[in-house]
Amino acid sequence: MLIKLAWRNLWRNKLRTAIMLSAMAFGLIGVVTMIGFMNGMYGNMIDNAISWQTSHVQVHHKGFVDNPEISLTIIESERITDELSQMSEVVAWSERFIVDGMVASARSSRGVRINGVDINDEARVTPVADSVKEGSWLPAEGRHPVVVSLKTAQRLRLKLGSKVVITFSNADKDVIGAAFRVSGFFSTPSSNFDDGNIYVRRADLAAMAGIDGSHEIAVLLDDSNRMSNALAVSVRDKLRLITSDKNSVRDWQQVQPMLASIIAQMGPSNAILLGIFVVAMGFGVVNIMLMSVFERTREFGVLMAVGMQKHKVFALIILETSLLGVTGAGLGLAFSLVLIELLQVTGIPLGNMAEGLGAFGVDTTLYPQIAASEYRYIFITVVLACVLAALYPARQILKQRPVDAMAEKH
Repeated sequence: MLIKLAWRNLWRNKLRTAIMLSAMAFGLIGVVTMIGFMNGMYGNMIDNAISWQTSHVQVHHKGFVDNPEISLTIIESERITDELSQMSEVVAWSERFIVDGMVASARSSRGVRINGVDINDEARVTPVADSVKEGSWLPAEGRHPVVVSLKTAQRLRLKLGSKVVITFSNADKDVIGAAFRVSGFFSTPSSNFDDGNIYVRRADLAAMAGIDGSHEIAVLLDDSNRMSNALAVSVRDKLRLITSDKNSVRDWQQVQPMLASIIAQMGPSNAILLGIFVVAMGFGVVNIMLMSVFERTREFGVLMAVGMQKHKVFALIILETSLLGVTGAGLGLAFSLVLIELLQVTGIPLGNMAEGLGAFGVDTTLYPQIAASEYRYIFITVVLACVLAALYPARQILKQRPVDAMAEKH
């Protein structure tokens, strides 16, 4: 009975109620879209970082993490790869021979990280082979092929088949070098990564250095939960049990602490956005309910005079605002869901922002993402805010004596 009465009271002034519901709905659409945009951007950044740079787990010599000397190769890397081959959660791994050096053409030169990789293993761990825009990925045959980024090619003025000279210091601190032929150009979402990396075959680089082994093992896991590193931690701990104390095994959040900080601040930043909307909406609800309650002061006085208990009058006012909150939140989230689903198909082109965000590894087109739990959280927060906003108007009317309330004129 109270619910039916509250619903009818809510629509006594149709224009006022419609305006408030519209404000709530459009406000929620804006808030949800902004949260979805931020989630999509941070999620894309994390996905690209895992795909291109960190994988899920990395193994190095402990000394190599702090000081990447060419002689600091992984101890007993074969034992680690044997263990990885027996883990069902491991999708693939890639052993890398990594050297900081120079790549030079006839026109220019620049410092780069030279990644010596096993062709097939690297293609399974990272999307580099699929991201070759011109030419081809490292061929199995041929003498000293190299794959560079499009940005590096532009700066060094390279074409397919161009000769470059790669130089670096060996374990004796002597500078050694060799000529390589460009077999392909790749492009990634991260401009910084493109600037600083080239790929050659691991065997070619190891032969130049005169050192066997690898400096890095990157492990890719079957883990779709980008916001949690629980599976990576589990694999990391297993590898630590079987590897030498001289090796370092780290999960992706340890390799890039910035990713962990991004995940940690996503919740608070979304809560701040929602909090700003809820506070603004709360003032609006208080204003509307004060107007609605004081317009009906005599009516409430009559109800209390004929025997309606004050707690029922209180419940009636609370129900009105609850229904307002449920209806407004329901409409806002329904429209938001449709909009987010549409944007997940079309995406949001970043336009002029793309180049700046490329430094952080963000794609040129973003796809907003909102989890079902976030929709529930937003709905509950809005409804609770409406209920809290009704407490003051309800308290004001309950302070009135029935005889005084009936004497009010509005």
